[in-house]
Amino acid sequence: MRLCELTVKEIADGIRAKRFSAEDAVKACLSRMGTCDETVNACITVTGDRALERAKAIDARIASGEDAGPLAGVPYVVKDNFCTRGVRTTCGSKMLENWAPTYDATAIRCLDESGAIMLAKTNLDEFAMGSSTETSIFGPTRNPRDLDRVPGGSSGGSAAAVAAGYAPLALGSDTGGSVRQPSAFCGVQGMKPSYGQISRFGVVGYASSLDQVSPIARSVEDLACALEVLARPDPNDTTCDAYGRPKFTDALSLPDLKGKRIGVFEGFESEKMDKDLYETLQKTANLCKDAGAAVEPMDLPLAVRYGVATYYVTALADASSKLACFDGMRYGTHVKGEHLFDMYTNTRTQGFGEEVRRRIILGACLLTEGFYQNYYAPALKVRTKMIEEFDDLFSRFDAYLLPASPSMPYKIGMKEEDPTRLYLGDIFTVPISLGGLPGISLNMGFTPNGGLPLSVQLVGPRYGDAELLGIAAVIERATGRPQIASLGEVA
Repeated sequence: MRLCELTVKEIADGIRAKRFSAEDAVKACLSRMGTCDETVNACITVTGDRALERAKAIDARIASGEDAGPLAGVPYVVKDNFCTRGVRTTCGSKMLENWAPTYDATAIRCLDESGAIMLAKTNLDEFAMGSSTETSIFGPTRNPRDLDRVPGGSSGGSAAAVAAGYAPLALGSDTGGSVRQPSAFCGVQGMKPSYGQISRFGVVGYASSLDQVSPIARSVEDLACALEVLARPDPNDTTCDAYGRPKFTDALSLPDLKGKRIGVFEGFESEKMDKDLYETLQKTANLCKDAGAAVEPMDLPLAVRYGVATYYVTALADASSKLACFDGMRYGTHVKGEHLFDMYTNTRTQGFGEEVRRRIILGACLLTEGFYQNYYAPALKVRTKMIEEFDDLFSRFDAYLLPASPSMPYKIGMKEEDPTRLYLGDIFTVPISLGGLPGISLNMGFTPNGGLPLSVQLVGPRYGDAELLGIAAVIERATGRPQIASLGEVA
């Protein structure tokens, strides 16, 4: 097996045992990236020279008998809304096209301290606002499983990079499904941890009450390995809770699902879902039964009826406030104007794309008098009621199954003209974000005709991340973990 096909654990173990070097692993991944990315377009900035220098330094430390860290030599890529010291962080936007931060995001620092090696910054929907990775100024990313289709979004570049074999691990940000949906579309494993599990410091914000740093990999074990180094308190992020984290990899030893209570979400109209995905949900439920779980149907009437509306009212208001700092004065794009107002108008009109401008304007509207009382304040109350609904659910179940998306990956360029219909594609992911819950998008194989990825979403109670990983590991052992896409030697 080629090095670019190995998992995080396999690479870390191989380097530690000196079966191959960190430099070998980095070169193999960079070679795969160089062969495929002209077609896939998953990466914005490649840091190959820097990665090779770091690999050589790690190999020297290992040769001298030092402990170089739990993920020593493991290549990874990161979504281009994470601040990386000295490496440009664009957010896929003209507004930050050439901005290079002077500091690292906490998640980047944690991975660096673990010995992992950054290879590239990956493509995304502009400022993480989208579901297809088509709104980036660097062009759309293509799905490695079918190059005519979108990889999902907004972390589409990260999911595509893992699926294509550029690296065994990627970081994305998940606000309303931005890691779970592209992981489902690209046929890899993606996890949104509980809100507050991982520090958000240094991640360019979209909606602070929802954003969460989220890993993408090709095995559940790799997700657990990533959480081992990422999940820790951070004084730079007051929402990153200072509690003792469990050892996430210990949860993977769960032999079966005996004694577990699994709910299967049935509060939707199956005819409005892709048939293959609906059948996959039922098959996964049966698989859980075979593993010893008590499986029952369940519903979330508030989350289904009001989830999307509540999410977009909350997120857009937050986004409008967060993006106010991009005014052309301190950093980023600056476009001159005759007066100060003209300068603001010119800078923000030319610096932001259509979707970002739409969300900023809607969010600003929601925070004005009248709209605030009639929309934003009620949305916060509904969110609280939804959290109570989740609390009641998890008094009866250990986890529940539902789709990650109502549809299979669609063709590039087929984005709906009506944005509200596009937003409805988040119906199964946004309620989990509103509740601050952990959710894992699990690959369940591929369609017989066409080889498109099949998936389910597994959700647990807040801070039940370790137990959720254990259940996911049992399911993955029964189905097998996904392999890299067969792109061949595309040039």
